[in-house]
Amino acid sequence: MPPPIRTPRQSWIDEGLALLAADGPDAVRVEVLAQRLGVTRGGFYRQFANRGDLVTAMLDTWEQRSIDEVRARLETEGGDARSKVRRAGMLTFSAELLPVDLAVRNWARRDPGVAARLRRVDNRRMGYLRELLSTLCDDPAEVEARAMLAFSLLVGNHLIAADHPGGRDRVLADAGRLLLSGLTQL
Repeated sequence: MPPPIRTPRQSWIDEGLALLAADGPDAVRVEVLAQRLGVTRGGFYRQFANRGDLVTAMLDTWEQRSIDEVRARLETEGGDARSKVRRAGMLTFSAELLPVDLAVRNWARRDPGVAARLRRVDNRRMGYLRELLSTLCDDPAEVEARAMLAFSLLVGNHLIAADHPGGRDRVLADAGRLLLSGLTQL
């Protein structure tokens, strides 16, 4: 008789991230995940010591996907700093990653551990923005201001419900153009 098929660790993590994005951190429960995966709870404990272990793995995966994988892709695809700044925002806040990012931001308001993780992730994101913008501008204060504006635009865009003449996509494109205008390659 063959050994039982085990649900891979990554399946639990991915399902946990999907549940987090859809229903928030309180919905991420072993029973719910097992039901969604069509397996028993026992399979969970073969992969994780407890729910906290799963949550750590979920946050690790979110961080890796939203920073390390995005940066690796940008570096592989190449391009100048301007195009990397634009693509970094599009990839980081893609339809796949955005719901998890917003859920983590909301969760961080209530959980100091998650808030610390979010701070680290945002610091890494800002660090990469600074690195890219520093190739276009030698004034550290201007680099910092532009990085802050760019990051605020990306996060704030998903929290602002206002309508825009010409449409939101047009306004975002114009804002991105303005943020990167007047910079010359060093």
